Amino acid sequence: MTNIPETGRTPRVQIRLVVIQILVLSLLGTLGGRLWYLQIREGDEYAKEASGNHVQQVVQPAVRGSILDARGVALADNETRLVVSASRTELLKMKDDGKAVLTKLASVLGMKPKEVMDKVRLCDAKTPQPCWNGSPYQPIPVTDEATPRQALQIRERSEDFPGITAEPQAVRRYTSPGEANTAQVLGYLSPVTDEEITKAQDTDSPYLRSDQVGRSGLERAYDKELRGKAGVTRYEVDNLGRVIGQAEADAAQPGDNLVTSIDARVQRVAEYELNEAMKKARDVFDDNTGENYKADSGAVVVMENKTGRVVSMASNPSYDPNAWVGGISAKDYTRLTGKASNYPLLNRAIQGQAAPGSIFKVVSTAAAVEAGYPFDGNYDCSSSYSVGGQVFKNFESQSYGPIDLGRALEVSCDTVFYGLAHSEWKKDGGINPKKGEPKDYFFKAAHQFGLGKETGIDLPNEVTGRVPDRQWKQSYWEANKDAWCKTGKKNGSYVEKISYENCLEGNKMRAGDEINYSIGQGDTLVTPIQMATIYAAISNGGTLYDPTVGKAIISADGKTISPIKPSSHGKLPVSRKTLAEMNEALAGVATRGTAAWRFGGWPQDKIPMHAKTGTAEVYGKQTTSWFATYTKDYTVVMTISQGGTGSGASGPAVRNIYDALYGVSDDGEINPKNALLPTPQKSLPKIKTDGSITAPKVKGDPAKEQQASQKGEAEPDATQQAATVRTPATGNRDTRRRHRRRRRRRT
Repeated sequence: MTNIPETGRTPRVQIRLVVIQILVLSLLGTLGGRLWYLQIREGDEYAKEASGNHVQQVVQPAVRGSILDARGVALADNETRLVVSASRTELLKMKDDGKAVLTKLASVLGMKPKEVMDKVRLCDAKTPQPCWNGSPYQPIPVTDEATPRQALQIRERSEDFPGITAEPQAVRRYTSPGEANTAQVLGYLSPVTDEEITKAQDTDSPYLRSDQVGRSGLERAYDKELRGKAGVTRYEVDNLGRVIGQAEADAAQPGDNLVTSIDARVQRVAEYELNEAMKKARDVFDDNTGENYKADSGAVVVMENKTGRVVSMASNPSYDPNAWVGGISAKDYTRLTGKASNYPLLNRAIQGQAAPGSIFKVVSTAAAVEAGYPFDGNYDCSSSYSVGGQVFKNFESQSYGPIDLGRALEVSCDTVFYGLAHSEWKKDGGINPKKGEPKDYFFKAAHQFGLGKETGIDLPNEVTGRVPDRQWKQSYWEANKDAWCKTGKKNGSYVEKISYENCLEGNKMRAGDEINYSIGQGDTLVTPIQMATIYAAISNGGTLYDPTVGKAIISADGKTISPIKPSSHGKLPVSRKTLAEMNEALAGVATRGTAAWRFGGWPQDKIPMHAKTGTAEVYGKQTTSWFATYTKDYTVVMTISQGGTGSGASGPAVRNIYDALYGVSDDGEINPKNALLPTPQKSLPKIKTDGSITAPKVKGDPAKEQQASQKGEAEPDATQQAATVRTPATGNRDTRRRHRRRRRRRT
């Protein structure tokens, strides 16, 4: 007998079979569980991913909306160009990172190999322009000026140019109608960055890698509306990349059009007159510095009084925004961002800050009346005003005797405002104010006039200016005390003495601080757009409108119109009676005051003109020219840095702008046919359903044509020289230069 069971299996074999069975069942259970997890619980998600592996997207960029002037004339639109682009993704797959391909491409395009390679390199902190600051996965434009022959050569020899494409694309164009540049107002575009794509991916306006983004001006402020929505077509492809069907498609939606309040003709006139005024200022000798005025920068604003809409905004120096289209060159980038060119990218109408000089006196006048000084009271306009051993002189030491506030505005009498400010300073307790809050009427009025903060204009990067009140002095002293105490010397140079005084009591409001402040000097800073807003408010009855350039958003087919309505940010702290008195005084400035010589022959009975001149002193620089004016329709404010006096440097240009607006000739006659914009533009341009725009054509150069018409000459053609700017004979005190004038010291 044996001990082998009837099954013929030993116990050891049976145990092994049981173990194997358990393992098999475990594996089957695990496999079944995994299949359930993949196909049932996570089936939809994996099916979606698997589908994605076989879908390719083709992006069709949206056509960016146009930026139009008030009559529909295009300031920025699009044109079709042949664009040659390079794919970094494909180039980096090559052994030499695509250098050979880019070298061949350079020879076809007539460019240097380094120039092409620089264009496709990525920007970082150490890489200068030109470089690519967009997504590295997006085709990088090498040129948008390829000829049809070059494009055909690249496409026919595609095997020699892997990763290179040559396609017609819509490219931004800044049209400069009638030579109206409008650069700082329009802004420019550049490619979207990965950081911006990530930041906007969960918003209602996400970016695609092919998008161009507004970087400044209107292009940035209204980027969302102008950009539109790119179209995306999704194709099903097999493992070999062959298209087997179309999954879905989202059609591209063109961007909306932005209608602005800018008038291209007036814009050209303003730019031309500002540039001519600066050129003429450079020919004038400055007795104070012993050299000609430098007139290194300037700005002018033309604004509608009753809406705050900007008709023209010019800044000088300027630039051609087309330099950014297709990628900016290293030479252009250096020129636009370098000190040598005085930073032309800055919009000095909203970013240029300077002491306002005497155009600030409307604020001081309102403050004095609020403090209880009657407008028609008698105030001594002496040749000088003394405080603590310091002598503050009137302009050219001229004396007018007892006068009221209206006459003080007309002749721009400094000493009247010195006395008022000093009186209020003493009432507030002098350098050590009484317990409780000082009244500070002069400083509070500036804040109520909207100074020291943004106006709210629909352009990016507006600066606030500065009201040097007690709070500002305290914070400024805390920030600079250590430096002042380190460099200040009681018996040192002028700068060292000032530092010494600031170290000891720079946080206190001294008599000299308030005296200088009352005439727009000292630490006060304003922008042209702020002063235009203030003078427009004086004209319209006291409403401080938010300046706006955008007037309406109109869809590409013209069916949807979204007006941008005027809005305000406050009222002037002035009664109707005081406003009427100030209006009369400012009219007197234009007829018998400091601006009268610039408005000789002006039809005052038909178009009442109001004005205020200003000449601001700046330590270490030549004087800043200011000229603020208004009629019932418009306000025009011009400033020229290191340009001289207000009426002397800016006066003729401002007069010429008004001549163009209303069609006024040199002899004072009004010719409606020559008037560019005698009343503000109210209607909007018509955009048809096919996207075409009904707009007049701007032929020639409005500035030169306007000058010719004012003088009764034939309009110049392309071969004629421009008419010269009229320069009336001098004789008013505002043109005569101060001799040996020193900066007023604080006391």
